[in-house]
Amino acid sequence: MISSNNKIVGQKGEDAIVLYLEKEGYIILQRNYRNQFGEIDIIAQKKDVIAFIEVKLRKNSTVPLENLISWQKQQRIIKGANIFSATHNTEKKILRFDVALVMNNGDKIEHSYIESAFLSNE
Repeated sequence: MISSNNKIVGQKGEDAIVLYLEKEGYIILQRNYRNQFGEIDIIAQKKDVIAFIEVKLRKNSTVPLENLISWQKQQRIIKGANIFSATHNTEKKILRFDVALVMNNGDKIEHSYIESAFLSNE
């Protein structure tokens, strides 16, 4: 079970990524999109790209990228993105899977953003 403190910190991290995306010209389509495969943290659009973004909060920024999101989690995000695509007008859009790594260093939140962190094999 996630503690309420972790939820608050996680929400602050997601909020920071939303602000970053908006400054970069993205429109936030959905947050915490849920379906039978799980949750996609943020779905955002910039021009013809729809980004499905997994936000990971870490206290230690030395976690290797390949350990952030398991192959199984990637597959759940991809399947969830496919459901989103089937129910929204995305056929002329590029679908991309991004990862935002949020580091909580006390009162300061820092982040790194990785476009195309993983690919759909469909």
